[in-house]
Amino acid sequence: MDGWFHLSMPWWAFAVRGAVAYVGLLLLMRLAGKHAFGEMSPFDIVVLILVGGALRTAIIGDDTSVLGPFVAVAAILVVDTVLARLAARSAWCNRLIEGRASLLAKAGALIPGRLERHGIARAAFERELRTHGIHSIHQVDEARLEANGRISFIKGVRHEHEAS
Repeated sequence: MDGWFHLSMPWWAFAVRGAVAYVGLLLLMRLAGKHAFGEMSPFDIVVLILVGGALRTAIIGDDTSVLGPFVAVAAILVVDTVLARLAARSAWCNRLIEGRASLLAKAGALIPGRLERHGIARAAFERELRTHGIHSIHQVDEARLEANGRISFIKGVRHEHEAS
């Protein structure tokens, strides 16, 4: 118990390392694209676990105290709260942090190349259709890949492709 509260570096170093790791990971996730974690597959879960393990050393270093990780987590939560409030107050900041939605389909048809551009398999898109109770792309007025990685659908009237 002697080393539980003895930090191997100043408390603020844990806070700075935690904040830098958070912002760095946020940037990497934005660069990876919207769909990277919108639908959690087993591969995504493995990536998250490995990222957490890889960042442990970057955040805590060789520290074995109980206090160090709590200081780092507190700093991460503060940065997260500040960024969330900035995004809520500023449309520009929100676009920078979260990104924008992308149109995938319009008027009952996929926009050519959009699924591939965002790394979405046709089977995954069709699974999302079924999840939303939609039997065919022809029933969709718009499908969008939202900034959070989810696919949203706006159903419309039946299009001529389905009229029979």
